[in-house]
Amino acid sequence: MQFVNMLEAKSSLSRLIEAIEQGREREIIIVRNGRSVARLVEIQETFFGQRIGIAKGKFEVPDNIDVCNEEIAQLFTGEVAP
Repeated sequence: MQFVNMLEAKSSLSRLIEAIEQGREREIIIVRNGRSVARLVEIQETFFGQRIGIAKGKFEVPDNIDVCNEEIAQLFTGEVAP
């Protein structure tokens, strides 16, 4: 773990990020006025698998799906249908 002051972090951010990316540092603590205020760490990406089309084939959309749009809009706005 490396500690850097705010001025050093501002002037060498790309170098600090490169150290994290390449594994030379696991985390870098940024210090302001002698107090730790931020931590620079690598993001651990998580793959959640397929998301788009997950419900494909699970239900059928009717051809007249837009028939009640005005009524639904009135329900959201609280307006009374004429």
